[in-house]
Amino acid sequence: MASLKEVKGRIATVNNTRKITSAMKMVASAKLHKAQAAITNMLPYEQRLHRLLTNFLNGEEISSCYSQIKEVKRIALIVFSSNSSLCGGFNANVIKHTNQWMDEHKALGKENILIYPVGRKVADAIIKQGYEVQGDFQHMADKPSFAEASALAQELMDMYERGEIDRVEILYNHFKNTASQILTHEVYLPIPIQASDELASKEDTDYILEPSREELLAMLLPKVLRMKLYTILLDSNASEHAARTMAMQIATDNADDLLQELTLMYNKTRQQAITNELLDIVGGSMA
Repeated sequence: MASLKEVKGRIATVNNTRKITSAMKMVASAKLHKAQAAITNMLPYEQRLHRLLTNFLNGEEISSCYSQIKEVKRIALIVFSSNSSLCGGFNANVIKHTNQWMDEHKALGKENILIYPVGRKVADAIIKQGYEVQGDFQHMADKPSFAEASALAQELMDMYERGEIDRVEILYNHFKNTASQILTHEVYLPIPIQASDELASKEDTDYILEPSREELLAMLLPKVLRMKLYTILLDSNASEHAARTMAMQIATDNADDLLQELTLMYNKTRQQAITNELLDIVGGSMA
């Protein structure tokens, strides 16, 4: 059995760790509150904008470079992670799925696989696999910016329009609630713009368009694509803080359980030491 000094030292160590995880949980919770407000305010606007696009098209054939399906010879992936750890499986799930995605597309050749990592953790994992990252977007993971997200979206749209890439996909964690983040894999380009039955049933799709349908599409499609990327950036940011809040809460709870066990062990060890001392005293007086 461990000595009283050893047990007391372990109690002090666990207690200090608990203070750290508890403080980190409070910080992450405060950041989550701010990030959750941002995505809650932005998501309805982005969804309404996309619904407007899909509904006023009403299944008609359109001519847009962003909707043209091409033979995939060169592909891009935008993948979102965090810059720091201590957030449970948030980064591990993204990295695992990214590695699977790279394996599935390795037949194209590394020079035809362009990866845009938003977050240091996934960027490091991609470099370890021997792939070259297409820029440094670490600051976007910590401080989501519409200007930077819009610039990245515009770069990808220009490359797609020039035929430099044939498909763009996005991988990120979708924020459902504090306890649940859903790993989501979507196609970004070509943009899916067919109206679904669900959307069509929610509102009237008989629009009077002015100016022409083509002019509206030319203005609306880039706006939808820029807004979508920014919304996903906010979504991933909220998921990161939610995952870290839960991870630190679990760590704090585990520390509490361990402190109870160590305190019980300390009391038992101390009681045994006192008993042994009493036995020695009684034995000495009887000698």
